[in-house]
Amino acid sequence: MDEQLPQSDRRERRRRILTLALPIIGGMLSQNLLNLVDTAMVGALGDSALAATGVGGFAFFMAIATMMGLSAAVQAMAARRIGEGRTEEAAIPLNGALLLAILFGVPFTVALVWATPWLFPMLNADPEVYQQGIPYLQFRLATLALGGMAFGFRGFFNGIGRPIVYMRTLMITHIVNIALNYIFIFGAFGAPKLGVVGAGIGSAIATFVAACIYGFQAWLEARDKGFLRGLPGRNSMRSLIGLSVPASAQQFLFAAGLTVMFWIIGLVSTQATAAASVLVNIMLVAILPGVGMGLAAATLVGQALGRGDPDDAERWGWDVARLAMVTLGLVGLLGILFAKPVIGIFLRDPDTLQLAVLPLQLFGGIIAFDSVGLVLMNALLGAGASRQTLIVSVTTQWGLFLPAAYLLVTFGGFGLLEIWIANAAYRLIQAALYTVMWRRGRWRTLKV
Repeated sequence: MDEQLPQSDRRERRRRILTLALPIIGGMLSQNLLNLVDTAMVGALGDSALAATGVGGFAFFMAIATMMGLSAAVQAMAARRIGEGRTEEAAIPLNGALLLAILFGVPFTVALVWATPWLFPMLNADPEVYQQGIPYLQFRLATLALGGMAFGFRGFFNGIGRPIVYMRTLMITHIVNIALNYIFIFGAFGAPKLGVVGAGIGSAIATFVAACIYGFQAWLEARDKGFLRGLPGRNSMRSLIGLSVPASAQQFLFAAGLTVMFWIIGLVSTQATAAASVLVNIMLVAILPGVGMGLAAATLVGQALGRGDPDDAERWGWDVARLAMVTLGLVGLLGILFAKPVIGIFLRDPDTLQLAVLPLQLFGGIIAFDSVGLVLMNALLGAGASRQTLIVSVTTQWGLFLPAAYLLVTFGGFGLLEIWIANAAYRLIQAALYTVMWRRGRWRTLKV
């Protein structure tokens, strides 16, 4: 633990954490601010439009989550190669990830776009919601392969300690996305006024722009690390798939759980669904420091294990977790004190706004503890423990939270606040389990 280190060493470790984490946080902040700006723009169209983008957005999240594991796998492998001194091979896992994104993403896109008119009404049966949500979701789904490639690039640049590339790419892309959404949602500058569908078109074009920017930067910076100079060998490809499949399954099931949560909330009311859409977007922004520090922990842990120093890898996990807990504690305090004015930016209906206040304050009360779980989960992924994190995530979300939420609504007659209480309980249990796993140290001997 870093209390045993000199003060100068502790400062240097904090500096290194922040050097890696801040660009990641900046990039993710850009992503979630985009979500909030979209929410604010769509909010002007009414609760049905908000519900359509909320349900459609998380259905897209569920689809793209099938390839999110590519990021964790490439990051773990690239960081390990850097630690091992095999810098010239660091981008080889990225090449494999790009191939997998194309081979899986293209047919998956075709199937889902075709099935969307039948699937969307299963998520929300309100005709005003699904009529707007179906074309919105179809435009988002058209970019699945490009999104998978972007995850591979993100994992690579974070793994080699260049998260600034990730931040720069997202910030440029999101400026483009906000501009396009404004144009197509409201019909600005002579464009057709497309409402919710316009938000889907703008996001699809922006995803294409992001993939192009990532590819250009990799061509400039990663050719000496093997970019587009060969595919992983059989064992490396097996490792890439072995790491990415459980990580993707974890992200997919988490996203599917969010979609099921929205379906459960939809049983309460469209008003509750609109409030939940805003709540989740605010929470995703609030949790960013924990996510960014978690991805920094994955890089630091992977590089330390590559150097053959598991003790230092363990110290990095605890160091990052402590810093995240302090940072997110301050964010949570702001959420408790200013919940109503923050929510009021996005919700115009006073009754819908009131539904969201207490759930946001509850989230503010647990966010510091949740951040420890986020950091240590990513540290475990950086060590190659993707199967173990999958088991914890699925067990707590699908085995505890979702059944409890369904029972609360269907048999107890409860609403949004009670669902959020159950959500907070499952997140705290999950954080405790990741802490125990990190302390036990079985991840120390995993090969990547």
